[in-house]
Amino acid sequence: MMKRKLRGTGAALALSAMMLPACQSGEQQQTPQQLANSADGGTTACPSQVFWGDTHLHTANSADAVFNGVRLTTEDALRFARGDQVRSTTGLDAQLSRPLDFLVVSDHAEVIGIGRRIAEGDPELISDPTIRRWHEMMNESYEQSTRAARELIVGYAQNSLPERLADPELARETIASTWQEHLEAVERYNDPGTFTSFIGYEYTSMPTGNNLHRVVMFRDGTDVFGDTLPFPANQSQDPEDLWAYLAAYEERTGGRAMAIPHNANLSNGLMFAMTDFEGGPLTRDYAERRRRWEPIVEVTQFKGDGESHPALSPDDEFADFGNTGWDTANLDASAPKEPGMFAGEYAREALKRGLLLESMLGINPFQFGMIGATDSHTALATGDEDNYFGKFVADEPNANRAASSIGAAIRGRVGWQYLAGGYAGVWAGANSRAALFDAMARREVYATTGPRMTVRLFAGWDLSDADLAADPCSLYDRAVPMGGNLSGTGDAPRFLVTALMDPEGAHLDRIQIVKGWLDADGELQERVYDVAWGDADERSIDAEGNLAPVGSTVSLETASYENSIGDPELRTVWADPDFDPSERAFYYVRVLEIPTPRWPVYDRLRFGADIDPETELVAQERAYSSPVWYSPEA
Repeated sequence: MMKRKLRGTGAALALSAMMLPACQSGEQQQTPQQLANSADGGTTACPSQVFWGDTHLHTANSADAVFNGVRLTTEDALRFARGDQVRSTTGLDAQLSRPLDFLVVSDHAEVIGIGRRIAEGDPELISDPTIRRWHEMMNESYEQSTRAARELIVGYAQNSLPERLADPELARETIASTWQEHLEAVERYNDPGTFTSFIGYEYTSMPTGNNLHRVVMFRDGTDVFGDTLPFPANQSQDPEDLWAYLAAYEERTGGRAMAIPHNANLSNGLMFAMTDFEGGPLTRDYAERRRRWEPIVEVTQFKGDGESHPALSPDDEFADFGNTGWDTANLDASAPKEPGMFAGEYAREALKRGLLLESMLGINPFQFGMIGATDSHTALATGDEDNYFGKFVADEPNANRAASSIGAAIRGRVGWQYLAGGYAGVWAGANSRAALFDAMARREVYATTGPRMTVRLFAGWDLSDADLAADPCSLYDRAVPMGGNLSGTGDAPRFLVTALMDPEGAHLDRIQIVKGWLDADGELQERVYDVAWGDADERSIDAEGNLAPVGSTVSLETASYENSIGDPELRTVWADPDFDPSERAFYYVRVLEIPTPRWPVYDRLRFGADIDPETELVAQERAYSSPVWYSPEA
């Protein structure tokens, strides 16, 4: 059985007062009394903990997943996420060492469920000889199944589908029945206070192979959601049409919805472009709608990390994380990456572009919070290096899955280049749909690359070291948490930051604050500040402003490390030494762990796997908070 083993110091780590979560933020800040009176399923005056989950997971209802072999269902995915042991498609016992608090099963809206029904032999479909042949191929071997998938994809692309699939009424009936079955499972496993299951799906826009995908997520249950069907990209690949669908949904039902972009790193510059889908200039109306419908962005997952890139941040020694293989081309590898495209693909640069657009339009379209997710296509939401169950069924634990060289397969993207995870940390008042959704809408969230470290950020004008021991609820009268807008004026904004290690994970190397700003000449700037670090008695910042490396305790032979370096908890109150009150700016926190082994190292220990010499074996896992924004007009 592949289970994550307990690691770390073994000591119980108590949360300090300042590791308690935040209440409301920014534009939507409410008083404790307003929060106490809100009908959101259990929000309290000051939210009490971070909730962990995955907003991006696929099952056999996704065509690309089922044609790649997965046979697990929505119910299997929900059981696994809440902590049950599940038998994987390849016959392995799979279980999380710690349950998740919430899950969005986000199968592709496009022909949802049709691939699974072909695999299962739906009589209405396999009466067609071509579909019957696909059914047989899907149940013959992995290689034949993927061949059938390619034929289906070509059929959709060339509008040459078999008659049964081309029949719009049959397709609608198949999609509707699959969706109803999915909704019933989501409702059945939603258990407020214990485990939250959200209604959601993926909108899979991919013009000319460029990734413009969004996960669509709803606050509501079926009593509000009703007979709503997913909006697929084959109706429109323009995200503005998706926003119109969301607006119509809210107007019709009184419910709430949002879209979560992901894998901007595979969009060839389009995800955060300075033009709209048609190539026209951005308008204030566009900016308002984008900020309204897309309050958060998934910045890290299996298919690479999207915080930053060395080409954009050459002075950032930690910018080159999770980029290998993923920064060479667009999603389907049909068009190579060109240097000018990076600026429209990475979160930090997008946040900077947002400042410029706000100065031009009066609204910042890229004012988003940051989360992580898996994008697993096995129905198993695993985010841990030592319990990685792979992107597709062929990547479930085995001796060969890491074997890939740069340039092989899809430009080196098959094998060790997959990251092992991404999770969302959500500061909310209760484990319920309403409380979690509202926290995401106000951007009081953060991303991690898998570890469940607790990260806290407040910004204000008069915060001091004494506030590190204060009741966090008392800070909301004079500070905002991550995701908020800092108003007012002062000598310089001050940031209260705390980070606590994952109790089953590694010590912390450092806390950094990443600042981006629009200077007086209209140029976009950035700087990364080290503000707190482990082993402080032994490490310091040199004259060039560089902090000495934390070192490494990793043993590649035993796939282990020791928590003898770094610290279990870091905290500080930091003031921006370069603040100019006339300049727009944002600030977010990046927390780095000490080095730990990557999943191929565990594979070598368990299976005797052959590892390509170019494989990256060690990484510093990390967390990214949502930003706090400052504007002179605020």
